[in-house]
Amino acid sequence: MKVILDIKDNKAFHLLEVLKSLPYVKATTISDEKALLMEEIKEAVEELKLVRDGKLKGITAKQLLDEL
Repeated sequence: MKVILDIKDNKAFHLLEVLKSLPYVKATTISDEKALLMEEIKEAVEELKLVRDGKLKGITAKQLLDEL
């Protein structure tokens, strides 16, 4: 299982040390930019699911290209 935690910087070091001391936990830090990218991708996938379910209206590829 993978979990993303948002922890205040002044508390993160201590929690990471605790997690790394557990033999069944592999803790890896990521940059703020990568965390933001992951969040934006997650939101895009959720929007796509809403469009597929008909709960949100999508746009055509032509409309997308016209906006560019």
